[in-house]
Amino acid sequence: MAFDIAVKRVYEAPGKDDGQRVLVDRIWPRGVAKKDAALALWLKEIAPSDELRKWFGHEPARWAEFQKRYRGELDGNEKAVAQLRALLGDGKVTLLYGAHDEAHNNAVALAGYLRAHAYHRGAGGTEGGAKDRGGGESRVYFPPTAPS
Repeated sequence: MAFDIAVKRVYEAPGKDDGQRVLVDRIWPRGVAKKDAALALWLKEIAPSDELRKWFGHEPARWAEFQKRYRGELDGNEKAVAQLRALLGDGKVTLLYGAHDEAHNNAVALAGYLRAHAYHRGAGGTEGGAKDRGGGESRVYFPPTAPS
């Protein structure tokens, strides 16, 4: 079964092609009503820690270090990552964020993490396609995760 990962600002209107919309911010975005967000899930547990989020401050000069530190947090957050992988196995998922910067935010970093942790097809995992913001597609494999 193929699946897609997309990244979108939560302030953009829901689209028919969004699939399951997952807010990946720890803090609810200002001015967005929960009913208007059309979320399948608010997975705040997968967001960067408050400490990391405040340190980053959406400063592009800190982007590379932010990604490195956030990947470290994600490596230790197996339950939330597994929950997102399970949704990906059901079809397209759009990761939603509230930041103004479309290139330097936790949803972009999270999508990159998921792609970087994809493996070639093997026994017991889920295979699918992941679309990047540029419209390209690659085949990815998410290995099964151990039960928690």
